[in-house]
Amino acid sequence: MISALIDLKRTDGEGLAVQLTSQLRSLIATGRIGKGRALPSSRRLASDLSVSRNTVTYAFEQLAAEGYLEASPGRRPVVTVDGGESSEEAGAATPRTRSARLRLSPWASKLKQTDWPMSYQAQLKPLRPGHGDAREFPNEIWARCLRRSAVSAARRELGSVNRLRLREALAHYLASSRGVRATADQIMILPSAQAALTLIAAVLITPGDEVWVEDPGYPGAAAAFRASGARVTGMRLDEQGMQRMPGLAAAKLIFMTPSHQHPTGRVMSLARRTEFLRSSSPGKTWIVEDDYDGEFHYDSRPVPALQGLDAHGRVFYVGTFSKAMTSDIRLGYLVVPPLLVSTLEIAQRHIGLIASSHIQEALAEFIADGHFLAHLRRMRRLYHARRDHLVEGLERQLGEVLSVEVPSGGIQLVARLKRSRADQAAVKRLVEAGVETRALSSLALGKPRDHGLLLGFAAWREAEISAAVRTMVSCF
Repeated sequence: MISALIDLKRTDGEGLAVQLTSQLRSLIATGRIGKGRALPSSRRLASDLSVSRNTVTYAFEQLAAEGYLEASPGRRPVVTVDGGESSEEAGAATPRTRSARLRLSPWASKLKQTDWPMSYQAQLKPLRPGHGDAREFPNEIWARCLRRSAVSAARRELGSVNRLRLREALAHYLASSRGVRATADQIMILPSAQAALTLIAAVLITPGDEVWVEDPGYPGAAAAFRASGARVTGMRLDEQGMQRMPGLAAAKLIFMTPSHQHPTGRVMSLARRTEFLRSSSPGKTWIVEDDYDGEFHYDSRPVPALQGLDAHGRVFYVGTFSKAMTSDIRLGYLVVPPLLVSTLEIAQRHIGLIASSHIQEALAEFIADGHFLAHLRRMRRLYHARRDHLVEGLERQLGEVLSVEVPSGGIQLVARLKRSRADQAAVKRLVEAGVETRALSSLALGKPRDHGLLLGFAAWREAEISAAVRTMVSCF
C-alpha cells in the first residue's frame, strides 16, 4: 500500500500537505510508484493516513500541475512519469543519484555495519542501557536557572566559547569528587563526550597512527579514531579491565574507561593504571580517560581518576552531563593536558564543536547553588536500589539462563548467556517483545569473544524492571 511508504510527522515545521506532496513526488521520481499506476482516491488515502481530505487533494493537484499525475474528475489520479526521468524542478527537490552511485569515504561506508548509536525505536523502552532517569530530574529548578541565564545574557562577556564560571565550578567539582588535577583554563565545554573524542582525534591523529581501545568497548571511540585514519587495535580485558598486549608497537593514543569499564563495569586496579602511565612516553603516547558515569558508585568509595595520577600531562579526561542529569542537556567536557590547551581551543572553533553559552551559564548556577550535588546524592540511592532489584529478579527468574555480573557502580550491567553464544538473536527477540537491550558481541572490535546482554537499570522504576524481567522470561 502506498500509505505504508509515507511517514507524516505532526511535529514537523512543514505542514502535512507539503510533506505529503514532497514524499509522493519522491516516490514517483525514484520509481517506487511506477508510470501508469493509479493512486488511491483522495478519500481512501486521507483515511489511511489519518489526515483531512483537503490535505490529499492539495498534494494531488500540486503534483498534477507539475506533470507527475494525470487527474480528471471522478477518476483516481494516474502517474505519468517514469522513475528517474523527473523534471528539473523535481531534481531540486528529490536526489536523482541512487545510493549505489554515491562515493563515500571508507569510514562512512562502514557506518551501517555497527548498531552504534542504537537504532531501535526512538522511544525509550526498558531496559535500554546508557540512560539515566530523566523523570527524576528537578526540571523546575533547572528551568529557573535557564530563565536567569537568559535574562543575564546581555551582561556576559562576548566571544567566550568556554564559559569561565562553568569551568571554575567544574574544576572544583572534579578535584573534590574524582581527584582530577586541573585548572579552569584546562577545561573545555563541548556538545557531548563524543565531540571531545572527535576533537582529540582531529588534533592528534595522523592517518596510519596506532590507537588502542578496549575490546569489547565503547563503539563511539573506535568510530572517532577511524574517521581520522587511525589503525584501531582492540585490547583484551581481564578482571582488572584493559590489558597491555605484548609485541605491539607503541600506540599514539590509548582510549580507556578505567573507573567503570564499558560495558563490563570492571574497575582498573591502581597497579594496572600505573603500568599504563609508566609505559606512555610523554609527548609520544597520549591516554584518553572516559569517565562516562563516574558519578555513580554504590558498593565502595570511587577510585580516583587516572588523570589525577598523571605527573607528566599525558592524560585527557572526558566527561558528560547526559548520564548525571538528562541527555537533552547536550553538554560534555574535556580536561586537556597543559601543553595542548591553546591548540585544542583553536581546533574547537575551527571544527565548530561549541556548546550553547546560555546552557553553560545555567549549568554553572545549577552547580554553584548545590543542586547538582543534591541531585547526584538522590540518584545514587535510587540507582543503587534499581540495580539490586534488577539483579535479584534476573538471578531468581533467569538464573539458569543468565550469569549476572554485578557492577560496583554505573547505570547498566552485563548478563552473560550460560548455554548459548547467540546473543544477537536473543536481543532481536527481546526488542520485538518490548525489552531493549544490547548484545555484548556487537561491542567487539573484531571477532567477538564475549556473548551476553547489556541491560540498563537506571532509567527504569522497580515496577518497570519487574515487568521487563517477566517479558525476558517469556522470551527465553
